[in-house]
Amino acid sequence: MSTTQPSSPKRQSHANALHLSQQAPQHLQKHPTAISTIPIPFLSNPESTELWAMYEQLFLSCLRTGDDKSAHLCLERLIDRFGASNERVMGLRGLYQEAVADDDAALEKVLTEYEDALAEDPINTPISKRRIALLRSLSRPAEAIAALVELLDASPTDIEAWTELSDLYLSQGMFPQAVFCLEEVLLVAPNAWNIHARMGEVLYISVAASNAGNERTPDQVLAEAVRRFCRSIELCEGYLRGYYGLKMATDQFLKVPGHDANPSAALTSPSSSNNELPALSKATAEKLNERSTAVIAEIVRRTTSGNANCGPHQDSEVIAARELLDRSAQSKSR
Repeated sequence: MSTTQPSSPKRQSHANALHLSQQAPQHLQKHPTAISTIPIPFLSNPESTELWAMYEQLFLSCLRTGDDKSAHLCLERLIDRFGASNERVMGLRGLYQEAVADDDAALEKVLTEYEDALAEDPINTPISKRRIALLRSLSRPAEAIAALVELLDASPTDIEAWTELSDLYLSQGMFPQAVFCLEEVLLVAPNAWNIHARMGEVLYISVAASNAGNERTPDQVLAEAVRRFCRSIELCEGYLRGYYGLKMATDQFLKVPGHDANPSAALTSPSSSNNELPALSKATAEKLNERSTAVIAEIVRRTTSGNANCGPHQDSEVIAARELLDRSAQSKSR
């Protein structure tokens, strides 16, 4: 069985995570407990970066699939190699303690350990991030937001932290703040197509919220959402989430009466004298809607038929896309 280093567990499907965790017993048995850092032929097995990366990947996948025993063995190997005081290992150990905690009282104990560790080393980033994640899981978003703001003051280019802060703001209905955080991410990674799509999603959701705090009209917000989705699929052709959001945003835009139907007033000419972005016309929205519908239908068809070249789409995404097409077909038939 192959033990090739996989992609990040955050991006794995449940099936891939399960497949990887099933490799753990074989991997642990294949590799010795003690590994020499000095490659002496015939006497020792030299270590490699890939080996320890695999241990971490196995650890995370085993936790995700509930194999706490194998996860603990992987963690022990990492502690033996790098030491219990290694920041990354401390973070993994904290994650394990969170995973095996029986109740909130046990989680509070883990939180206390995090705070003690940060009292000794305030710049321990892995522990700081674990503390923030734990605060969120304990339904203490205000404290998590404050901790993230403090972390970003020290590390303003941390994309993961900005993204998490955006998600927290969104959960609290603070849409302008959520958008601002994603804009900070795009300053660091301007070609991150998933972040452009996420920006579109946040803007789309904010339209439905009465207290979104938007200074722009719903049409203007939807037009910006459409631009973000278009950018995401421009950067990543065949990006299902981008096409899904584009169809949703244009569907909503076209429901509002009174749009300019002039094709020349699309997304190519200024809409006013104050340097605002050009307005989105009804004709352009209709064309984008038709295009997104066609692409989504094709992706669903290929995935359903088992086409291996249809792209790395999550099963849940394909199911949601199929349901969106069904709803759209039903609304047109009425």
